[in-house]
Amino acid sequence: MNKTDQLQIRVSPDDKARIRARAEEAGMTVSNWVLNRLFPPVEEKFQTAFRALAENPGKRSYALATIHDLLAGLTGEQLTEALRRPPEASLPPLDANYVCAMIEYACVSLNGVAPPGWTRDVPPLKEPWFANAFRSAPMRLYLMTRSPPPYRRRNLFVDSVPGDRV
Repeated sequence: MNKTDQLQIRVSPDDKARIRARAEEAGMTVSNWVLNRLFPPVEEKFQTAFRALAENPGKRSYALATIHDLLAGLTGEQLTEALRRPPEASLPPLDANYVCAMIEYACVSLNGVAPPGWTRDVPPLKEPWFANAFRSAPMRLYLMTRSPPPYRRRNLFVDSVPGDRV
């Protein structure tokens, strides 16, 4: 992307020196350092994955796997920073709930941090959804009793969560 516009901000000489020093410590220009702080690369990776999920329903499992891998590889602090904004892409209710459950699980169960507030704005599914294609009563009962709370609250019943690899 071409950079054709300029943004000016007023800072004190001390703040300018601190910003320049931090950029140098990171081995970056001041502009790149500031942009990196405003738009962290991992946040952009999540937004790219959310867009892929919205735009390619036929490749849903790949987009969810990408989101899974991003969630599983971050610390609590990194998750908090990366997920401060909701998906920019408009997700269908099932996908929105699935992503929110994954995020809530990764934040609370894997990292002990509060999930982002925007996940509470996504209403749970009205009808139960089962991840397993088997329609048998024992399999459904199994999923209903084994799904972690963030999934059950959203009426999702699954057999794997972030951190699992099947």
